[in-house]
Parts: sequence; structure tokens; C-alpha cells
Amino acid sequence: MAHRPVMLEEVLHALEPRDGGLYVDATFGAGGYTRAILGFHGTRVLGIDRDPTARRAVEAVKGAYPKRFAFAEGPFSLMEDVIERAESSGVDGVVLDLGVSSMQIDEADRGFSFQREGPLDMRMSRSGPSAADAVNKLELDELTAIFRVYGEEKKARRAAQFIVREREAEPITTTLRLADIVSRAVGGKPGRIHPATRVFQALRIFVNDELGELMAGLVAAEQILKPAGRLVIVTFHSLEDRMVKTFFRERAGLLGRGSRHEPEALPEHEPSFTLLTRKAVEPSETEVSENPRARSAKLRAGVRNEASAWPRAESAFRGVPAYSRLLELV
Repeated sequence: MAHRPVMLEEVLHALEPRDGGLYVDATFGAGGYTRAILGFHGTRVLGIDRDPTARRAVEAVKGAYPKRFAFAEGPFSLMEDVIERAESSGVDGVVLDLGVSSMQIDEADRGFSFQREGPLDMRMSRSGPSAADAVNKLELDELTAIFRVYGEEKKARRAAQFIVREREAEPITTTLRLADIVSRAVGGKPGRIHPATRVFQALRIFVNDELGELMAGLVAAEQILKPAGRLVIVTFHSLEDRMVKTFFRERAGLLGRGSRHEPEALPEHEPSFTLLTRKAVEPSETEVSENPRARSAKLRAGVRNEASAWPRAESAFRGVPAYSRLLELV
């Protein structure tokens, strides 16, 4: 299936590219958002992606827009460094699409899909520990926490127990074997989502440190946006959306407000964003029917003001092993 940028019209409406503006497409992928932004007069785009396969689309965009497009390979949490190397004082907009691309899902050797046989990999950067390392080396309680928190899997411990038992007989190294183990542990009803969906999501999030990256990326975007610059984020699961919603509401001074019976709490920091979307924007029925992968997408956006960026903060999920724990084991 060809890659389609999700909620393209809604992203452009929120980003509002202006003539001559400089934008960061921090999850370049197949370049769909980048090409659309470059369609506005005089705009420039800095693309970022940690997936080496993005190079396929990078060369095509460079060929079409040689003077208006540049690309850096790496995680979007490093966008401040990218902007510094580009000798820019700031950008007019940042867009983040946090979904796994069609290219990644459709290639069996990437190990993202439980519907295709392939190595249990899931690494977006194709470097570092893999999902196979996680399922074969982490302790029972660690796997349970990952599945429960990152996958919101109700039968997290049972899934982890089945995995630990099966790996004792033989290491778990392929997608279909893991999917079969989890399916037997979790069960499911016809017509519902595949029983391995949440465990695969949890492993992907953990192996790529996705939520740590997201928090670092939000903070980096706050640092590099000019006043009136726009931050537009498309999420695909509840953990991401909750984190983005909290970030925007916090930065807009909307968290910690008292009720009508209590005095309003004074914010610790001056608000640095104004919300563009009080509620998440969802894809149209037409888009979902044409591209089912868009069905869980939610868009949130904000406009940067002149206030100083807030102090950096680390994301933390209680009880879940840190990504560095896996690094210690391989």
C-alpha cells in the first residue's frame, strides 16, 4: 500500500505555511507533508527522520526543490542541533506525525507487523537493541509493566508469563511466533482487534523509546519556534495523545486552575503557547474509509508566543523499566 500523509488538509490548515517561512518536518517519512509545505511560495523545509529508508524519498524531494529543502538523519529530539547547524535563529512551524509509516509496516523484515513473518526487530533507526532482545532478556515483571503501561493490555502479566515460558524452550525471534504466543495468552473475539496488537505496540514504543523521544521533541520544538510559530502534532494512540494534550494545556496555562469555589492557582511559568485546538481534530469519515490507518489519528496544535521556553522536563512512567535497562542487557 502506498504511503499517504494522514490528515494532510487538517495539518496544512493548522500549520498555515506562509510565503518564505522555514518549517521542520520532524518525521519526514515518505515526504508527504514536506512536499505539501514546499507547494507554498518560497517556503523552506528541514526534514528529519531516524529511519534510514527515508533516504529513498529524500533524494526525490531534493531533486525537485534543491534550494529549499535540506535533510538530517536522526531522532527528532535533536531538532535544536539541526536548526543550529542550519544557522537559523528559529522556525515558523514544526509538524510531527507520530505514526508508523506504511513503508515500515509493509516491509516484513522490519518486524513491525504481526500479520507478516519476519525478524522480531521493530527498530526505527535499525540500530540498538531490538524487540527480540526485549522479549528474550527482560524479566517477567518488566515485560508485564511494559505491556500494561505502553500497550494498555489488560492481560499484561499473562502475556508476559507465556513469553517467559516459551523463551525458555527456544528464543523468540520472529513476529509470527510472538503473535501466536500472545494470541494464546490473551485470546480474543472475532471482529475485534488482533489479540497481539497491544503487546506489539508496547514493544515498539519501548524499543524506540518513543515517549521519551516525544517529550524531548516537544521541548525542542518549544525552543526553536519563533513567536507566532506553529506546532502541529498527529498522534495515533492514547498515550501519545495524552502526553501532547498535557504539554499544550500546561504550556497554555490551563493546568492547575482552581474550581469556581477555589482561587485559581498561579502558574509557575508564563504560558508559552496558545491553543489552536481545544479538542483533538480527527480525520474525516471519507479519509478513514480511503485510508483505514488514519482511523485512530488525532491532531493537536498550538501557536508559540514571546514568552521564554519552560525548563526542560523528563517524561517518566511509574514502574516501567527505562530504555537504558535494555541497553545494559545487550
